[in-house]
Amino acid sequence: MIIISNRILVKIITFNFARAITIFPFIFVSDIKSKDDKVLINHEMIHIRQQIEMLIIPFYIWYFLEFIFRWIQFGTRYDAYINISFEKEAYANEINLNYNKSKKFWSFLKYI
Repeated sequence: MIIISNRILVKIITFNFARAITIFPFIFVSDIKSKDDKVLINHEMIHIRQQIEMLIIPFYIWYFLEFIFRWIQFGTRYDAYINISFEKEAYANEINLNYNKSKKFWSFLKYI
């Protein structure tokens, strides 16, 4: 995992509502201080693990399709984003800094 601070890239890719984004093997954060935010980095490390489990490209396809489905379902981009199963798993477990050590394979499925 490589952490890179790039506010403009994060704003563009996340439609300006996230502080970080993971594109395997990189974690892009919106500012230097975010590099030291253990909870934020753990959230993004959960996404790294999800991407590895799904062999990277299928992760992005699933993420995009689920985002579109949730956008139709909930009506806003933000509500779509927070209801994606990958995000639900990451948000639910981001404060557990040891989560990736005990995470079960494809455990995001229980958040669908």
